[in-house]
Amino acid sequence: MIIFRSIALYLAIGGIILGVMLMRNIAAPQPQQQPVAEPAVNPYSNAIVASGIIESADRNVAIGVPQPGIVTVILADVWNSVNKGDPLFQIDDRDLRAQLVVQQANIAVAEATVNRFQDQLNRLESVSDPRAVSKEEVRTRQHDVAVAIAQLASAKAQANQTEQLIDRLTVRAPKEGVVLQNNIRLGEYVSSSTAIPAMLLGHLDNLQVRVDIDEQNACRIQPNQTAVAFLKNNTSRPIPLHFERIEPYVVPKKSLTGSSEEKVDTRVLQVIYSFSKPKDLNLYVGQQADIFIQDKES
Repeated sequence: MIIFRSIALYLAIGGIILGVMLMRNIAAPQPQQQPVAEPAVNPYSNAIVASGIIESADRNVAIGVPQPGIVTVILADVWNSVNKGDPLFQIDDRDLRAQLVVQQANIAVAEATVNRFQDQLNRLESVSDPRAVSKEEVRTRQHDVAVAIAQLASAKAQANQTEQLIDRLTVRAPKEGVVLQNNIRLGEYVSSSTAIPAMLLGHLDNLQVRVDIDEQNACRIQPNQTAVAFLKNNTSRPIPLHFERIEPYVVPKKSLTGSSEEKVDTRVLQVIYSFSKPKDLNLYVGQQADIFIQDKES
C-alpha cells in the first residue's frame, strides 16, 4: 500500500509540473511572422491612402452580344490589335439566312407580279378607241400596278432587314485597341444577359489608374493633388501620377482588396489619375496598386 501511495504521489507531482509547463507555453507570445513583401511606405507626412485599379486610358470596353446564340467563328483573340469596325467573332446566323432565301424568292414573285400588271395596263392604255376599254378598268389596272409595286418594296425591305440582322451577328470592334480578355469559345452559347463580357477591349499604351476613395475621405479630395502609386508586387518603385478628373458620383465599391476592415456596402468616390508607363517595369491592365494622395490641408 505504501508503494502505491508513493507512485500516486509522484504521478500527481508530475501532472502538476506538466500542467504548469503547458500553461506557460500557451501564455507565451507567438513569434511574429515576417510579411511576404514589405508594404509601401507613405512618402507624405499627411496622405489619403486608397487602392486603385489600372485600366485603359479611355476605360476598358466590355464587348457584348446583340442576341443570344452559338459562337461559330472567332476572328480575334487575346493580344490581337484591332481597328474600329474589325470583326471580333460571329454568332450562328443559319436561321436568318434560311429566312433570307425565302424573302429573296418573294422578291422574284413580286417582280413578276409587277411586270404582269404593268403589261396588262400597257395593253389597255394602247387601245385608241375609248369605247373598247372603260375608264374604270384602266384605273383598276393602275391600282393593281401600284399595289404590286408596294408589295415588291415591302419584300425588298424585309430582305434588307434580314441582311442587316445577319451582319449584326458579326460583332465588330467599336474602337481601336487590343483584345485584353476573351471569355468565349467556339461552339459556346453566349447570352446578352450575363455579367461576364464576351471580350474585353482596351489600350495598353495609354494607361490610367482608377482610385477608390472611401466616402469618409471624399471631402478631403481636391483637384490637382499630388499622388503616387505603388504596385502590389513592387512596393519600392513609386509611380508618379497626374490628376485627370474626379467622377462626382459616389458608387458602391466593387474591387475589394481583401482587407478585414472593408465591407461590401462601402461606397467610394472614384478619382482618375494618368501616368507615363515605365519602360523597365511591366504593367498590366487590371493590376491593383496602393495610392497615396498628398493631403495638404491636414
